Amino acid sequence: MRSRAFRLTLLSVAIVLVVALVAAVVAAFVVVRRPLPQVSGSLKVAGLQDEVTVTRDARGVPTITAATPHDLFLAQGYVAAQDRFFEMDYRRHVVSGRLSELVGENADALEADKVIRTFGWRRVAERELGLVEESTRTALEAYADGVNAYLDGKAPSQIAVEYTVLGLQVDVDAPEPWDAVDSLAWLKAMAWDLRGNYDDELSRARAYASVRDVARVDELFPAYPYDLNASILTGDDLVTPTAAAAPGAVLDLDDAGIQRALDSASKALAAVPHLVGEGEGVGSNSWVIAGEHTATGKPLLANDPHLGISAPGVWAQVGLRCSTVDEACPYDVSGFSFAGFPGVVIGHNADLAWGLTNLGADVTDFFLERVENGRTLRGEETAPITTRREVIKVNGGDDVSIEVRQSVHGPIVSDVLEVDAVERAPLPDGIVGREYEVALAWTALAPGRTADAVLAMATARDAEDVARVGRLLDVPSQNIVFATTDGHIGYQAPGRIPVRNVVPGDVPSDGTWPRPGWDPAYDWQGYVDPEVMPRALDPVEGFVVAANQAVTPAGVGPFLTDDWDYGYRSQRIRTQVESAIESGTPITVEDVGTLQNDQHNPYADVLVPWLLRIGIEDTFADDGQQLLRSWDRVSSEDSAAAAYFAAVWKTLLSLTFADDLPDGDMPDGGSRWLEVVRGLLDDPDSEWWDDRTTPGLLEGRDEILYQAMVTARLELTQQLGRDADEWRWGRLHSAAPEHPVLGGSSIPGLVRNFVNPDPVGVGGSSSIVDATAWDASQGYEVTAGPSMRMVVDLGDLDSSTWVSFTGTSGHPASPHYADQLGAWADGRTFPWPFSSAATTADAVDRLTLHP
Repeated sequence: MRSRAFRLTLLSVAIVLVVALVAAVVAAFVVVRRPLPQVSGSLKVAGLQDEVTVTRDARGVPTITAATPHDLFLAQGYVAAQDRFFEMDYRRHVVSGRLSELVGENADALEADKVIRTFGWRRVAERELGLVEESTRTALEAYADGVNAYLDGKAPSQIAVEYTVLGLQVDVDAPEPWDAVDSLAWLKAMAWDLRGNYDDELSRARAYASVRDVARVDELFPAYPYDLNASILTGDDLVTPTAAAAPGAVLDLDDAGIQRALDSASKALAAVPHLVGEGEGVGSNSWVIAGEHTATGKPLLANDPHLGISAPGVWAQVGLRCSTVDEACPYDVSGFSFAGFPGVVIGHNADLAWGLTNLGADVTDFFLERVENGRTLRGEETAPITTRREVIKVNGGDDVSIEVRQSVHGPIVSDVLEVDAVERAPLPDGIVGREYEVALAWTALAPGRTADAVLAMATARDAEDVARVGRLLDVPSQNIVFATTDGHIGYQAPGRIPVRNVVPGDVPSDGTWPRPGWDPAYDWQGYVDPEVMPRALDPVEGFVVAANQAVTPAGVGPFLTDDWDYGYRSQRIRTQVESAIESGTPITVEDVGTLQNDQHNPYADVLVPWLLRIGIEDTFADDGQQLLRSWDRVSSEDSAAAAYFAAVWKTLLSLTFADDLPDGDMPDGGSRWLEVVRGLLDDPDSEWWDDRTTPGLLEGRDEILYQAMVTARLELTQQLGRDADEWRWGRLHSAAPEHPVLGGSSIPGLVRNFVNPDPVGVGGSSSIVDATAWDASQGYEVTAGPSMRMVVDLGDLDSSTWVSFTGTSGHPASPHYADQLGAWADGRTFPWPFSSAATTADAVDRLTLHP
């Protein structure tokens, strides 16, 4: 009896535990699904003037149809909040320097807030609201009204599961209303991540601190290889503004005070979160082919921007349609938008398609300021430093107050961190009270009209309309490729580009190095006239490729930058398009999609012939080299040789440069480093090859190549196994989207696994057309990649194709949170219906919004 009673007791306990577990699972199920939006039936939405329909396809992509622009943008705001409000809220906290207000006491969040408050992104956005056209302001306000209509009366747990999780650690109140400035401030974050040569400018100065030779630093930043890789345009009919020459001060980069100030600035700016991506992998492919070479007789346009990977992905697919398209309501557009901003950023309307790639223009400069008694030296005089007080609210903690200072050149970023973290040094002459600071000049810190450009692009019809957009798109500076349904193709370079004096001296004055702020000769002299920015219409080649390479031939056109992507990716696209044209076979949408997924490795073209010259006698160590002998030089996901080659490349960079460069500046392995190594291979005795940590030994090229191969063999043996034939690139090279707040290693695994989609092994690599970048100083994981892919058929818009990185929804419990990731990883796309008939036929859900 006792034994039976004990068993019954255990059974009772088990039943209780099971019931409790089931209750917990049910509760969790309810919690995570509670924020999912209603997508069918009807809803009353405050502020609407008439009914609006929202249809969604099988992947949850909405097409919004309304009678007026007001209702169209209000509904877009409503739908964006339905799908992605937490993403929008997180972004606005970041770009306003209020992240601590959302996530609580966190050192990284606080440092980010300090830097962004110093920049004053939201302060600039507030000024922009009064600068943009009335129609743009009206669209922004209608969008905000739609967001707020969705939020009205909802508890945080009804809006996003992230608020429920955050509520376990901090106080979570109902989100504050959205406003038009929240949308404009987001543009600053986008501009920051796409700002051009900012990192290279600091890297040059830091490298100089190690090698003490400007010429040697220049070897690490070689000139663009125009002889190998073509520019976007040929340079015909381009105007070349002449930069004025001016005598200037000598910039002494050996000064310890300068190096300390630059180091402080670098550490402070590293705290800024990157919302669309960072590093060498941030770029894009785009190209357009004239109808004379296509199967439909009309142009084909392709675009795949390379941005950081995240969950959800950065893009929100959407269609925006006026029920009657006329002058009063001119919108009939589909494409990729940013949640939190009205309109479509990349896509097509009924007449024109456009793609964007980062132009990479040099729109930032670091100005070293000599400060004496609270004023900056300016020639023979001084100028005041303005100050303001910023108060950062910390959820669950004490407010933090900082003083923001600004010179005539911009905000002073070298003292953003706690004062005791900034080491200051007097000038060598020992003048008491004088020190160095670093100010950042950046075109995005002046109010601009980029918001006007985004909405104007949605209704553009021809080259003249695109040129108008180019005059409005101040930052970020983007290459625009376009094509029209009546058969034209073209290119437009927009952007607010600084004009700089030519100042003689050892350190260039073209913006590639920090500038002495005490000498007015180095000040910006205004901006390039938009009328002389490079453009082309119907080039004789019959195509345009814009993939972050140089825009014009050397010395032609206005000065934009010297720090381009080095063009290996763009040249591969160009070569393949030329080959297709020469074959005479009409090019199809499928052909263009195949090229977007091209995985030919230009690094292998440069390096493999040299690696195969090196003798390796040991049969075990030789296994990797044997893979290279039969490799097709395609970095596919299932390639053993691609895995080995990547390990060799990573090791080669470390062996060659780790002993020469400062911490934090190890090569990332991008196109610049390919060009650096290409130049060194013809110089077997270059001092870069020698490892300074091995006194008494003088290594040359062949020794380093040998060590790289042997070491890579050992590394992959540990990571992937002894049998080299069983290695796979995709086992090393995976794309792992991470939630920006709940996806990190400090978050409990159960939550991480819920909000982070499963990693996927992929092919491709840095500077490959299928540009799944990785950082050779860190590991092989994907750091940036094609954030979407689209191919637009101007002969039949309904035959166009598209795919997004993860999915349309920002809710982890939604079936559309990551339902496109598998197709993206496999290089597949989905049909992209556009016409009213096609989108109606493709719809699986229909929602009516009414006043």
